[in-house]
Amino acid sequence: MPSSVVTVVARMVVAAIFLLPLAIGAASDTRSSDAVRLSVTFQAAERRTVESERERLGLSRQQQPEEAGPSEQQPERFGPSRQRRPELAATSRQRAGKRWLAVRQLPGTQQPFAIGQPGQPGQPGQPVVVEQRPATKQQAAVKKKPKPVPAKKITKRLDRFLAGRPGPVTAMVKDLTDGRLYRYHRGERMITASTAKVQILMALLLKTPWSKLSKATRRDADLMIRYSDNHAADRLWLRIGGAPGFTKAGRKYGLRHTQGVPGNCVDLYCWGITRTSAEDQVRLMKGLVSSKSPLKAKDRAQVLKLMGKVIDGQDWGISAARCKGDKVALKNGWLKHVSNERWAIISAGLLREEGHDYAVAVLTENNGDTGQGIATVEGVAERIMKSFRSCKQL
Repeated sequence: MPSSVVTVVARMVVAAIFLLPLAIGAASDTRSSDAVRLSVTFQAAERRTVESERERLGLSRQQQPEEAGPSEQQPERFGPSRQRRPELAATSRQRAGKRWLAVRQLPGTQQPFAIGQPGQPGQPGQPVVVEQRPATKQQAAVKKKPKPVPAKKITKRLDRFLAGRPGPVTAMVKDLTDGRLYRYHRGERMITASTAKVQILMALLLKTPWSKLSKATRRDADLMIRYSDNHAADRLWLRIGGAPGFTKAGRKYGLRHTQGVPGNCVDLYCWGITRTSAEDQVRLMKGLVSSKSPLKAKDRAQVLKLMGKVIDGQDWGISAARCKGDKVALKNGWLKHVSNERWAIISAGLLREEGHDYAVAVLTENNGDTGQGIATVEGVAERIMKSFRSCKQL
C-alpha cells in the first residue's frame, strides 16, 4: 500500500478519536436541554392548573399560604431528585357527588388545609374534613343474604297436618324485609269472601284520599273492615266503579290473578266470589307497607289502623302465629257455598315486629263448618311461621 494512503487513514483515525467525546457531550447536552424544557412545561402547566382553581373558587392571593421565605431551604428545582415544591406536590380533589374540596399541603408540613369549596372559601391552616363519595352498590358492604326457609321441611309438616282435613288449601308467607318466602300449592285459585273488602278500600283511596272522604264514606269503610259489614261493602263497591274499578286497582297493586266479578250474587254484589291466589293477597299486603306503593303513606296507615282494630270474634286466623310484641293487621273472610253448603275460610294480613313485616295469606275451601276452617287456617299459619322466626307464640 502506498505510504500516502497509510498517512491519510492514520489521520482519519486520530480525528475520529478526538471528535467522538465531543459528539457524545453534545448529545448529552441536547437530552439535558430537552429534559429541562419538559420539566419547565410540566411546572407551567401545573401552575396554570392551580391558578385556575384559585380563580374558580374566588380566592385572592391573600388567602393563599405564604410562600417559603429565603430562610427556608428550598429543594433543588431540578437535579437528580427532580422534586417539586411541596406546596404544589399534594394538590388534589376529593369529590363527593357534585361537591368537592381542593386540598393542599402547607410548606414544610404534613398537615393539609382547605383552600375552598363552592360558595365558601376555605381558611388557610384549617384542617380539612373531606366529604366522601357515597358508596356505590358494588362498593357498599354487601349484607349476607338470609338463609332460605326450609321449604321441603315446611311442606312435609303441612302435609302431615292437613292429612284427613278437607281441602284444597293454599298459603304463602313472605318476609317483606329480607325477601324470604314460602308457597304452598301455588297454583290454586280460590274465592276471596270478605278479604276482598281490603282491596275495595284500597281501590277507593286511590281515587279519593282518606282526608277528603265524607263522614258517611269513612263510616262505611270502618264498618266494612272492622265489622265486615256487607252492605257497607256494597256501597263502596259502587263508589269504586264495581268490578272494572276493582280489577283496575288490583293491577296497580301488582295483582295478577284477581279479577272482579260483575253482577249480583243473591242479595249482594259479587265481590265475595272474586277468585284470587295467596300470592296476590301477599302482594296486596305489601302495598300497605311499601314506600313504592301507589297508595300514599297516610292512606296506607289508615287501612292498617282499621285492620289492626278488627272486632273480637273476627280477629282469628293468621293472628294465631303472632309473637309477643307483634302488631297484627288482618282481614278474614268466610262464605258458605250455596251449591254444597261447604265453607270457604280465608285469612290475610301482616304480622309486624321490629325490623320485619311478614305478609301472610291462607285460603281454604270445602270446610264442614267455620270452626273447622278456622282451625285449618290457624294451624297452617303457625306451622309456616315457625320456620321464619323463633319466638313464644301467644
